[in-house]
Amino acid sequence: MNDSENSSDMKHLRIGDPAPNFSALNEHGQRITLKDFRGKKLALFFYPADNTPACTAAACSLRDYYAELKAKGIEMLGVSPDSVKKHQKFIEKFNFPFSLIADEDLTVLKAYGVWGWKKFMGREYDGVHRTTFLIDENGVIEQIFEKVITKNHAQQILESLGGE
Repeated sequence: MNDSENSSDMKHLRIGDPAPNFSALNEHGQRITLKDFRGKKLALFFYPADNTPACTAAACSLRDYYAELKAKGIEMLGVSPDSVKKHQKFIEKFNFPFSLIADEDLTVLKAYGVWGWKKFMGREYDGVHRTTFLIDENGVIEQIFEKVITKNHAQQILESLGGE
């Protein structure tokens, strides 16, 4: 299969679309849903794997600017196909102040259209497309970051809000 055949399988959400609801376990094994964030803005960030250089850089950027993001009324929630246990270790190692969703069956990733065909270092495979969705208080997609600048992702979000 070529890229165009595969990428057409991915769902393409747009700004103004209702964010797909989800129900998945966080690092404590607690069920988290999109409805838990009603009345709040949510930065829902999707990433390939815990403890990889780019994923760690992006999550650390969000950790380092957590107070500024919270001051703008934004909650944060990460999603990857890693397990609850892996998420626990990742959070403990880097002291993240936000939860991570274990989406081992890829349900949330596919609902948001971020699971699909990728090319990396000459290899082609299915994987997570690093993407962040900024969801408003009513569950509507307000912003989509498809080109995440891993080391400065928090600043990227703040700038989109007219902040830092």
